[in-house]
Amino acid sequence: MVLYYCTLTLHDNVFFATREMGILYETEKYLHNWAISFALFETEYIPRPYRLGGEMAQKPSYLDRHQEQNLLCLNDVGIYVFPAQPIVWAYQINTFKAAQVSYYGISKQFGEKDARRNYPVNYGRAKELAVGSQYRTFIVAPDSVELPSQKWIRLGKWAAKLQVQIQPIPESGIAQKSGEFLCQHPLNPLDLPNSTQLVLYNRIVMPPVSLVSQAKLNGDYWLVAKPSSEQHSPQWSNLTELPNPICLPRGAFYGARQSVVAS
Repeated sequence: MVLYYCTLTLHDNVFFATREMGILYETEKYLHNWAISFALFETEYIPRPYRLGGEMAQKPSYLDRHQEQNLLCLNDVGIYVFPAQPIVWAYQINTFKAAQVSYYGISKQFGEKDARRNYPVNYGRAKELAVGSQYRTFIVAPDSVELPSQKWIRLGKWAAKLQVQIQPIPESGIAQKSGEFLCQHPLNPLDLPNSTQLVLYNRIVMPPVSLVSQAKLNGDYWLVAKPSSEQHSPQWSNLTELPNPICLPRGAFYGARQSVVAS
């Protein structure tokens, strides 16, 4: 297995409705690992059907093996992507006008009964992650899987464009440990192995599964740190933004604690 360091740079605004508060739709600053996994490995390792219809359409299929497009396909080849942590981020709030459809709402003219005085009722505001925001995450994959050193992906409700850079972390900087450790990187609790115990954590509420951050855990983990003797070696020269040191749980895979179908 190889542990990769991955950076994501937003070249478009990224929006997904983490919280809906009246007319305000807010995007969480963290990026969910299930969304990144689909964006990175769709088509190559996750089947992408041309079209879904009937009961299959618009139904999430994250951990349902009976559905053609699911994350368990990545478990079969040994790929796992951690959630992404913001390095530098900013927000932009945009106002949009909702569609005038009968099942959602009918627009009101100014002065009309039930209309608000200075604006129509069918509008909303989207709090989006702004262009230039940067993220870091980690990918675990076997040697046989060739990951591109640089590519573009689409993410979020608007299919925003993100630049991806993936670099392998040298084995000389990775040590396997067991016991209690602190993980500063966000984690998906449903993907942690049963042998890893969550002791303390901060909860990041977001669909489809809430994440945790600044967690204290007990179990097997990787300790990633730059060896002092190799600080200036070429293989570490491009990993200047890698936190030093950082601990990551070992043995994570999609749905490790979820044997039933996600809905």
